[in-house]
Amino acid sequence: MKKMKIAGLILLSLIIGTKSFGQTASTEQLTVPLSSPGKPYSLKVHLVSGSIKVASYEGKDVIINVIPRNGNNEDESNAVENGMKRISTHGSYEVTAKEADNNVTVNTGNPNKAIDLDLKIPQDVKLQIGTVNDGEVTVENVRGELEVNNVNDKITLTNISGSVVANTVNGDVNVTFKTVDPKAPMSFSTLNGDVNVTLPADTKANLKLKSDNGDVFSDFDIDIDKTPAKIDKTTEPGLYKIKKDDWVSGKINGGGPEMMMKNMQGNIYVKKEAK
Repeated sequence: MKKMKIAGLILLSLIIGTKSFGQTASTEQLTVPLSSPGKPYSLKVHLVSGSIKVASYEGKDVIINVIPRNGNNEDESNAVENGMKRISTHGSYEVTAKEADNNVTVNTGNPNKAIDLDLKIPQDVKLQIGTVNDGEVTVENVRGELEVNNVNDKITLTNISGSVVANTVNGDVNVTFKTVDPKAPMSFSTLNGDVNVTLPADTKANLKLKSDNGDVFSDFDIDIDKTPAKIDKTTEPGLYKIKKDDWVSGKINGGGPEMMMKNMQGNIYVKKEAK
C-alpha cells in the first residue's frame, strides 16, 4: 500500500510538472544588424496586443526577444463541445523585422495574438513604438527622439536623454529625464491617469499644462502667465456656444521650447530632479 501511495504521488508530480511546462511561453530572439552600425537610426515597433520594453546596451545590433503569451487558458470543462474533444492549439505567432538604410520596422502577423517584445538597442535612435491592448510600454536608458503611444495601459520612460512625445488613453504617463534636448518641443498626455514628468533642474521650457478634473503640482519656480483665459462665443442660427479653454502657462528657467502636459482624469506633476 505504501509503495502504491508513493507511485501515485510521483505520477501526480509528473502530471503537474508537464502541465506547468506546457504553459510556459518560450522566448525566441531576432538579431537585426544595422546597415551603418554606430550611426543614428530609426526603429518602429507597433503591436495591437502585448507589451513593449526597450533598453539600451553596448552592442551595435537591434536585438528583439519575442515572448508569446499562452493562448490556451480555457478550463478543461470547456474542452468538449457537442461530444467532440478540443484538439486545437493556439501557439502560432509571427514577428517580422525589416531593415533598410538604418531604418528598422517591427510588426506582428496576427493582431489578435498577444506577444510581448523585449528589445535591446544601441543609442542615438529615432524611436516610434506603440501598443493598444494588454500591455505596458517601458523604455529605459535610451538616448534619442522618442514617440511613444499606448491605449489601454501606462507608459513608463526612465533615464531618457533627448526628447519625448508620449500619449496614452487609459493609464499613467511617467517620464524621468537624464538630459533634455534644449531645442525640441515635447508633449505628454493621457485621458485617464496621472502625468508625472521629472526634469533636470536647469531645464528651460515654456510649460502648457491642463487637467480637466485634477490638479497641477510642481516644485519648479514657474513664472506663471497671468493673462486671463480667452472666452470664445458662437452665436449663429440654431447654435449658441460659449467656451473657455483654461491652460496653466508659464516659464521655467527663463523659458524655452514648449512642453505640453494634458489629461482629463488625474493630476499633473512637474518635478525637479533630486540632487
